[in-house]
Amino acid sequence: MDTDFKDKPSRRRKFLGSFKFAFKGIKLVFAEELNFRVHFMASLAVVAAGFVLSISLPEWIVVILLIAGMFALEMLNTAVERTVNLVTKEYHPLAGQAKDIAAGAVLCYALGAVVIGMIIFLPKLWEIIQ
Repeated sequence: MDTDFKDKPSRRRKFLGSFKFAFKGIKLVFAEELNFRVHFMASLAVVAAGFVLSISLPEWIVVILLIAGMFALEMLNTAVERTVNLVTKEYHPLAGQAKDIAAGAVLCYALGAVVIGMIIFLPKLWEIIQ
């Protein structure tokens, strides 16, 4: 019990340090991955459209979850690619498959996000057009 109390500052430092590493990873992927920057710019456009078209709170929740999920998947894809590159410099079919599958996961999510975005935004755009 007494050691738990003494370890609390150390655990707190480790916990706060984990945020430092996480932000370092986000900064790295933003600086080095074009697709991440493209998704970031698209997310800014979607957020702007959300304000202009006055989407509802539930729609905002969906949009924010989709954007956060896209960023997370893009970062996981980058992590898979870099890990595979680290493990083998030679071509191996399984290495290529791992990278292709990770990229496919991002594509599936992006396509789903586009469809959901159309469900949210197209009716509002249609109202403006008519």
